[in-house]
Amino acid sequence: MPNPLATPDSEHPAAPHSPPHFPPRTPPELNRGAWDRAARRLLAKMLGEFAYEEIVEPVQTPDGDRWTLALDDGGTLSFRARRGAYGSWFADPQSITLRERADGEADAFGDPLRFLVLARRLLRLDGATLGHLIRELTVTLSADARLDHTAVTAERLADLDYAELEGHQTGHPWLVLNKGRLGFSGTDTARWAPEARTPQRLPWIAAHTSIAAYRGTGALTKAELLYSRELDPPTRAAFDQVLRARGLDPRGYLYLPVHPWQWDEIVHPLFAEALARGTIVPLPADDDLRLPQQSIRTFLNTSRPDRHTVKLPLSVLNTLVWRGLPTERTLAAPAVTAWVHALRDADPYLSDGCGVILLGEIASVTVTHPVYDALPEVPYQYRELLGAIWREPLPSRLAAGERARTLASLLHTDPHGRAFTAELVARSGLAPDVWLRHLFAALLPPLLHFLYRYGTVFSPHGENAIVVFDERDVPVRLAVKDFVDDVNVSAEPLPEHESMPDDVREILLTEPPSFLPQFIHSGLFVGVFRYLAPLCEEQLGVPESAFWSLVRAEILRYQARFPELKERFEIFDLLTPRIDRLCLNRNRLHLDGYRDRPTRPHAAVHGTVPNPLHQA
Repeated sequence: MPNPLATPDSEHPAAPHSPPHFPPRTPPELNRGAWDRAARRLLAKMLGEFAYEEIVEPVQTPDGDRWTLALDDGGTLSFRARRGAYGSWFADPQSITLRERADGEADAFGDPLRFLVLARRLLRLDGATLGHLIRELTVTLSADARLDHTAVTAERLADLDYAELEGHQTGHPWLVLNKGRLGFSGTDTARWAPEARTPQRLPWIAAHTSIAAYRGTGALTKAELLYSRELDPPTRAAFDQVLRARGLDPRGYLYLPVHPWQWDEIVHPLFAEALARGTIVPLPADDDLRLPQQSIRTFLNTSRPDRHTVKLPLSVLNTLVWRGLPTERTLAAPAVTAWVHALRDADPYLSDGCGVILLGEIASVTVTHPVYDALPEVPYQYRELLGAIWREPLPSRLAAGERARTLASLLHTDPHGRAFTAELVARSGLAPDVWLRHLFAALLPPLLHFLYRYGTVFSPHGENAIVVFDERDVPVRLAVKDFVDDVNVSAEPLPEHESMPDDVREILLTEPPSFLPQFIHSGLFVGVFRYLAPLCEEQLGVPESAFWSLVRAEILRYQARFPELKERFEIFDLLTPRIDRLCLNRNRLHLDGYRDRPTRPHAAVHGTVPNPLHQA
């Protein structure tokens, strides 16, 4: 542990920015081959997702072989595409051509940035949105090129542990602009993006209890209990000494790590008065190395995997929202965890039958801003500036021989075109349809039971849902994280909600009962399975129709096991003929754009789509 008093600057967190290279140099991943591959793939994704959300409406050629879009100045974009569940589109990247004039030749085309320019009126983009969109798209492309440049085979990926595998993921499959990270410089991205795969030490700060509050649950009801687990005694003593050297009493302060980018960009300038008065005091980094995950603000401890995962605010705009930590929800996180854990622990089906792992947010520190937090009308990013959440670590929850991978990893394809899922199926020795039955039996029953029995739903998207495999790479159970942001309950009270504490009731998001199934549809079925199904058809020989039949069969199997919940099956109907079409890209292009707003944006709803589970 470095001596925090060794130099006048030693109280300050480590410098967040590495010095730039002079003369400047081109990063090795920014080469033409990697860029062109990433660009063509991203253009195909853009066409498919924009068509799915009906931002564009391709017209089929008379021979039925291709689809076309009429561009702003008379040009025509043409491509082949297959249709999938929920009205999905999957454009073939190699088939895209551009005819710039009616009498011109159609040439191969793969430039998503130029497509935005040629189709800006077709896409109904205003100038401000277009300008920011180009920036976010360019940054996303740069990240994709880096991932391509450092990609490894599916065989190699299958040997990586949970933390390492995260750095190889390609981001949200549905959102086109999935790695925009507006606010990061090139140096920040090279250091703090998950694809950098670089463990880092995090500095800490001390915040006086006049502006900071601690909440903990279970064995961590007091902050001292948390610090005794998270900080080695010499580190804790060094922190205390920094305060005492300034004539401050450590008993009046709470300690929390801070993202170096957040310190430099937010805490230092916006909490300047607190720094001047000594209500916030910078501390050194601890000795543990932590690795940023796909959410970019969550860090796994690679030095001590038994220690908690830490989630920190990061005022960067990424995948629709500013990635801060809302003060009220951070404060309530341990109480939400305690309630959700209590439901599981009192239910033998969840705890013993499913063995579901709920990675609870069991401690938090919130630091209020003296001005912003009292102003509900200001942009929400200014009420999410400083705090920390400690989440239960995953490794200690796994049985001997088990290993975990995020659900998103099942969509990954390596540079040779081999799907990660195909590698896992091959290693299991099972027939593909049997392996898929195991996958659905691991994922669906706990999610269905929370929905039907407790009127409570998680958002089981690819990052929050974690698949636990046995030693043969067969899926065996589910782990779920991120409760406080992604748990919703029925707006109509159920008897099972009577045990809900008032502070949990006040903070949890509520939805009409008929809308709760949408979270499973949009998070799991639309957000993951509609991509996994065609992948399984292509690489495992399981037809899409068979895939969805297996999903439906697992739902019906659960319903047959709990006939007493028949009324709930109808209230929370997952098998309805059509569902609302939730739109994520439409939100960015047409609904919210890049404007500031006092509350976090939500997915847009645009019409309905057929439900493949209705008659799979």
